[in-house]
Amino acid sequence: MNNNDVFKKLRVALQLRDEQIIEILELVDFRIGKPELNAFFRSQDHPNFMECGDQVLRNFLNGLIIHLRGTKEEPKNAMDVIAKNRDAVNNRPKTSKTAAKPSTSKPNSSSKNNAKFKKQAPKMEVVEKVKFNNGKKK
Repeated sequence: MNNNDVFKKLRVALQLRDEQIIEILELVDFRIGKPELNAFFRSQDHPNFMECGDQVLRNFLNGLIIHLRGTKEEPKNAMDVIAKNRDAVNNRPKTSKTAAKPSTSKPNSSSKNNAKFKKQAPKMEVVEKVKFNNGKKK
């Protein structure tokens, strides 16, 4: 088992997203970009795979301690932090491609015919109407 496997298993077990991992690493003043972080989680045969070094894993574990336990001045309960992360993951909006598309009563009808009979919701003006000249003088 290498550092990449350990990092992946911790990420899944604690239900951490990329942004949270970056924040945890910043707690110990270790800066890393999202593309570099994603390279650690790729499969080994992927061309952009990168081996996770000891320094990255060590800094993540030290940052994880601060993230979960807090500091001496401001201690935290680790289970509260984990529950908060779990709730954030569970309450995330679903972005599935098959999400709740209403079915029509006539599956073979064209979309143009359906557009004629659908009731249009009243449009709400959010911004005042603005006329753009696109740099042209009147």
